Amino acid sequence: MGRTLLGIILGVILVPLAVLVWLNYGHPPVAVADAPFPEERVLTGSLLDKRIDKEAPKTAPIEVTEANLVAGAQIYRDQCAACHGFSGKPSSFGPHMYPDAPPLWEKHHHNDVVGVSDDPPGETFWKVENGIRLTGMPAYKDVLSNTQMWQVSLLLANADKPLPPAALDILHGKAAPAPMAAPAPKN
Repeated sequence: MGRTLLGIILGVILVPLAVLVWLNYGHPPVAVADAPFPEERVLTGSLLDKRIDKEAPKTAPIEVTEANLVAGAQIYRDQCAACHGFSGKPSSFGPHMYPDAPPLWEKHHHNDVVGVSDDPPGETFWKVENGIRLTGMPAYKDVLSNTQMWQVSLLLANADKPLPPAALDILHGKAAPAPMAAPAPKN
């Protein structure tokens, strides 16, 4: 009984102490090029999914219209394309982030889903609004208005459908960027 109790006490003290020593003097994986902790992707992914399921809006307050898709394309070009790329023109550094910034205009390897078009628009809105910690995905809630975040979210939800020619021109770099205007007021 005494040996078991001593083993439990040493385990409760030594294991956390060993972890702390390793974190302070070892080489924990903090660089993007480092291999992840065991089960890191599974653990962080499941926590993110649970939070999004709880907080993501269920319906969009704006309609999928040509004007909203074109506005979403402009926002995507200006705010998202550097990391997530365009159709036929992937980001040069998105694949070198940890985790990789997903290419939002490419089909998944296992099916015909384009980018995040299989996610509900509210899930994409949540990610745009709040960002995702430790991934490089910033929170846009202080950068874009709610309407702008919904416009880009609806664009991405419809990436696997035919888009208006004006939106495609923007996404393929054929349309000149709109002149810089003052930021839209927050909704």
